[in-house]
Amino acid sequence: MASLKALKGRISSVKSTQKITKAMKMVAAAKLRRAQQAAEAGRPYAERLEQVMASIAAKVTIGPQSPKLLAGTGSDQTHLLVVCTSDRGLAGAFNSNIVRAARKKADDLMREGKTVHFYLVGRKGRAVISRLFPKQILHSHDTSAIKQVSFADAQAIAEDVVQRYLAGGFDVAHLFYAKFQSALVQEPVGQQIIPVPMGGAEAAPTGGATAAVEYEPDEEEILAELLPRNVAVQVFRALLENAASEQGSRMTAMDNATRNAGDMINRLSIQYNRTRQAAITTELVEIISGAEAL
Repeated sequence: MASLKALKGRISSVKSTQKITKAMKMVAAAKLRRAQQAAEAGRPYAERLEQVMASIAAKVTIGPQSPKLLAGTGSDQTHLLVVCTSDRGLAGAFNSNIVRAARKKADDLMREGKTVHFYLVGRKGRAVISRLFPKQILHSHDTSAIKQVSFADAQAIAEDVVQRYLAGGFDVAHLFYAKFQSALVQEPVGQQIIPVPMGGAEAAPTGGATAAVEYEPDEEEILAELLPRNVAVQVFRALLENAASEQGSRMTAMDNATRNAGDMINRLSIQYNRTRQAAITTELVEIISGAEAL
């Protein structure tokens, strides 16, 4: 049985941990509101641009002059998985869910005989993927210096990915991140960003018939200009969604940790009181026994 001194030390230690987790929960809650607003504000533009790209691409006849980001390389043998995670831990299952979704996609592709490479954004997914796919990591992009996500950060990542694609480094690129739904729910998402998926009925805006539109200049010139920007916008959306999801997951995790610390303090306090009472009873019995012996 633990001594009274050891129990008192454990209670003090757990109380200190509880103060830290409670403070981290409050910080995450404060950051969550701003991150959630940024993520929700970025969704309509990213979704609409994706629809416009797919809609225009559906009207274009693929040929030798078509932009490579639209036409593709003519093959789908080599796939690049762009995995966006955070640089900090203590965020529950946020990072592991994203990595798990990317791993599943990689395993499915490799079973089909495809070649898979990884482009890692953030540090927390690096350990697992480095252990499972040590020779398949193409690049790791460090985001530890980023305090608040900006479009310039996403553009730098997108330009690097696009340049690798144009240089023949891969045929298809998929983007993985966590879509924020609430502080309790963050859904892992994987979407193809290169080449742009050819849109069908789902590419048209909902709520009515699609209007006949004549583009000036022609569709291919518009696509050549907008396709690289679309990649940057989708990466920016992923970073914004991740920022909100990370804070929501951390707030939930720290709330659970605070509750668990409280439960542990209660259990240790009961054990401390029982041990203390047992020690007092033992001393009383010894005193009474000594008095009776006299």
